[in-house]
Amino acid sequence: MASLSTLGARIYRGETAYDFVGRRKFWYAVSILLVIVSLTGLGVRGLFLGVEFQGGAVFTVPASAELSTDEGRRVAEEASGNDARVQELGSGALRIQVTGLDTDESDATRAAIADEVGLEATEIDAELVGPSWGQQMTSKAFQGMIVFLVLVTIYLAFAFEWRMSLAALVAMAFDLVVTVGVYALVGFEVTPGSVVGLLTILGYSLYDTVVVFDKVQEKTRIVQKQSRYTYGELANQGVNSVVVRSINTSVTALLPVAGLLFIGTGLLAGGMLKDIALPLFVGLAAGTFSSIFIATPLVVDFRLRDPEIAAHNRRILDKRAERGIAAPSPAAHGRMEGDEAADAQRDTDTAEWDEDGAGDPAAAAGVPGPGRGDGGGSSAAGDADYVTVERRQPVSRSRGRGRPSGKRR
Repeated sequence: MASLSTLGARIYRGETAYDFVGRRKFWYAVSILLVIVSLTGLGVRGLFLGVEFQGGAVFTVPASAELSTDEGRRVAEEASGNDARVQELGSGALRIQVTGLDTDESDATRAAIADEVGLEATEIDAELVGPSWGQQMTSKAFQGMIVFLVLVTIYLAFAFEWRMSLAALVAMAFDLVVTVGVYALVGFEVTPGSVVGLLTILGYSLYDTVVVFDKVQEKTRIVQKQSRYTYGELANQGVNSVVVRSINTSVTALLPVAGLLFIGTGLLAGGMLKDIALPLFVGLAAGTFSSIFIATPLVVDFRLRDPEIAAHNRRILDKRAERGIAAPSPAAHGRMEGDEAADAQRDTDTAEWDEDGAGDPAAAAGVPGPGRGDGGGSSAAGDADYVTVERRQPVSRSRGRGRPSGKRR
């Protein structure tokens, strides 16, 4: 744990960094693999929709009946002819859910369960839910999601740019697919609480992505005013600047959600608490992953299609190849913002160097520049990016005027 905290502190201070953008193809492959696994689980196992969506009946057998889950499932399936799902509640009672039942089938199933445990039919609670309510709720949920995505797209397009808006939508789609896939793999029942959880993670995923985008935009705003970093390198500096904050925020949010999931599954054995906790837990983790490893790398790929950005990157890479300079370390984001602004201004004021030294302020001042020793050959300073020329300002004639001379009359 100490090593992790030390690593996080070093990343935050800029002493070390990870090349998220440079290794984006690897993380794209990991993301595609997760999507394939999720879609496979969804296609093979499918989602177990609750009675709120399919219609059916829910029977609650009191704890005094001493009916096991296997016996309750067997009796309900034999009486109804449909699949049944049985959960043991925290009080010891059983919750038997059978989908696709009408009123007569529900009464017959209820009587069969009562005969099995030796109780009166009225002693077993029965709740019949029609499928129309579930269909209406599903339709409203999808309508709300579409409106949310449209508003998010418009907001991001105005606050940032359309490329970031598109990348954010891809990241949210990844979060939804992975969350639904995990739901299918673990076999949890999809209830209205699950829908609430899914809609909640969309907001959190957007929040985390916007935080990262804000820093990336701050870092890349000077991309055309400097000639040291490519667009991808500046974007990677932005991600490294907020990655510690993003992870800490996610862990802080995951811990209480994990507690809710454990209590809802282990102690209460179901209910709204568990239905909300699972999509929140999976969605929070997926949202953190997508905002760091998917959203910003996609923005970089989109921006590289811009002719101006592509030409700027080529000039920088060609200059590095000509001078034999390696790419800057990703940890360069630890430099102060004032230094970056000064570098940008210096790059703007400094002309491109050529073999004859034309346009080089250092050559004009008689100072040897990169790759240009006293004899014009290679020098030890050949890997330097810049040469600082001392500027001497004329002494002001008014300096000291009006100041006491120190002499006493």
